[in-house]
Amino acid sequence: MIHITFITNDSKTVQAPENSNLLRVSLREKGGIPFKCGGGICGTCKCRIESGLEHTDAVKPKERRHLNEDDLAAGYRMACQTFVNGDISVSW
Repeated sequence: MIHITFITNDSKTVQAPENSNLLRVSLREKGGIPFKCGGGICGTCKCRIESGLEHTDAVKPKERRHLNEDDLAAGYRMACQTFVNGDISVSW
């Protein structure tokens, strides 16, 4: 199991299986990441991986529609498109 800390939500920490979708974990565990579509179309679930960025999967083409290279370098991802394979901390 991995640990995901939702910094913006009073640093709430939850456990999830490896290769979990970040937005789905947030919904299931009441992590609080904002969302509207859940499919990479609206950009609402933009969040910043504050620690553990190396534990996320590759950036998807849908994310590149909403995030530029500076955003990606700063740790921003779209929660609906991000799968987590190790401990992370996330803010939004």
